[in-house]
Amino acid sequence: MRHLLSLAAIIFPLFHLCAESLRPLDGVAAVVNEEIITFSQVNELTSPLIRAARANLSGATLESKLREIHKSAVEELVNRQLIIQEFRRMKAQIPGHVIEDRLTAIVREEFGGDRSAFIRTITAQGLTLDRLRKMEEEKIIVQAMRSREIKNDPLISSGAIERYYREHSAEWTSNDEVKLRMIKIIAGDQPEAKRKMITEIRDKIAGGAEFGDLARIYSQDPTQDKSGDWGWVKRGDLSADMERVVFSLKKGKPSDVIELNQTYYLLLAEDRKDGVAKPLKEVRADIERKLHQIERQKLLEGWLGRLRKKAYVKIY
Repeated sequence: MRHLLSLAAIIFPLFHLCAESLRPLDGVAAVVNEEIITFSQVNELTSPLIRAARANLSGATLESKLREIHKSAVEELVNRQLIIQEFRRMKAQIPGHVIEDRLTAIVREEFGGDRSAFIRTITAQGLTLDRLRKMEEEKIIVQAMRSREIKNDPLISSGAIERYYREHSAEWTSNDEVKLRMIKIIAGDQPEAKRKMITEIRDKIAGGAEFGDLARIYSQDPTQDKSGDWGWVKRGDLSADMERVVFSLKKGKPSDVIELNQTYYLLLAEDRKDGVAKPLKEVRADIERKLHQIERQKLLEGWLGRLRKKAYVKIY
């Protein structure tokens, strides 16, 4: 059986040539025991994420993100199939009325009760009503099995809460601000030349040149005319990747060359205002909820690991 499935993974995919690469129209993405996970199932899960990635990223960063999205989706579908197979092994069933109630709720909440609009929408998405029923049934099974496996919240000790508070103090600190200057160089179709340029700019700054003067000459940021002056920025003002760099800068020291989304940056923290940490008593409940989530995830991963050990899983 396994040899046949391996052969199927080679024979089944059909391909079409698109503008970017040769991609499978459908075929075998993974096998879980005797069940096949197809590329079309992966595409159902990844399409919205892929559209968002293509709208915001490009080049090597986009390709890396697309691989990450695909890998994550396949892993999720494998885990889902393991759970569903365990449910079937237990000879459990979801009553039909539960699935119909779920569909009725979708029509009511997402389509204002208009069943015709609901049918038109799922048809446009390439789904049939039977296929949607199966998808919703599988979601209910996964939810029910996860709830069965993790019946109660794990116990969280006071020591664990206090330790998390100490180790993640930045999460509870408000009004942390940096007075920021920036030089931005867009890589475009000359990434190596632009990286060399911004490296030379940094060398000049390290040699004593004024950051603001060089920002005014070279920066492609809207703050160029203001010598790269972004003023005071606080947590939440910047993207997560940029924020991590900005709030790790030492006062008065330029950053190394930073590459994000096909763009090179030099940053300077002219000044800093350290934030004020909330006392533990104000955030204890939030920390406890977060630690419950972490522990539940560990329990879930342990259970899935045990299911996987008993199964034949092949990812292509």
